Amino acid sequence: MIENINGLILGIVPFGDIVFNFTEFSFIGFIIAIIFTVIAYLTKPEKQLEAQKFRVEDKLEIVTLKELKIRRMMAIFCGLATAGAMVTYDLFDYALFLTLVGIANIGIISAVKKEHVLNAGYQYGLIAMISTLPLFGSAGLILAKTGTLSIFELSKTSISLLFEKIIFASGMAGETGVAPFYAAKAEMFRAPGSPYILMIHLSSLLLIVRTVEILLTI
Repeated sequence: MIENINGLILGIVPFGDIVFNFTEFSFIGFIIAIIFTVIAYLTKPEKQLEAQKFRVEDKLEIVTLKELKIRRMMAIFCGLATAGAMVTYDLFDYALFLTLVGIANIGIISAVKKEHVLNAGYQYGLIAMISTLPLFGSAGLILAKTGTLSIFELSKTSISLLFEKIIFASGMAGETGVAPFYAAKAEMFRAPGSPYILMIHLSSLLLIVRTVEILLTI
């Protein structure tokens, strides 16, 4: 089943209970995440002109070095967590990577010092914290029901996990899937330092595809 969905297995790297598996599918996602992480490291925020209300002149928005370091660090952190999520084959570790990506996304959004952006970051943070319950709760239910969290072993079991899969998918959606909606709500594409916001969309896209692959596998 794993080979049918993921393609050929290229290599397995075990670290005790943590197992990283490189297949054709996971390796491509891993490389994409790493490439965009390098791009985020090398990219500098653009200087933007904003029209002023009741004024003729425009205002030049410049991101300070301190703000740049924070946004770039969170973007790199998001990319590395996404890369790890693409190759892990332990369900609990995958949930941890999802949580790390959610924390990084909150950091990227809240790094912009504008009231409407901070409000969107706060709202997304509430959703992300609430979503940890169904995310880790479903992993606990799967462990109690099957005795394992290894995706390799779960792919071999014949036990029905439909309810647990639904809960896990809802937790993933709240943790990382809704992040682009809050970024768009805050109009962060027009905020200073907007290039780093692309990591939110990339991580959400890759993790949604990865979650679908895991749920089909187990």
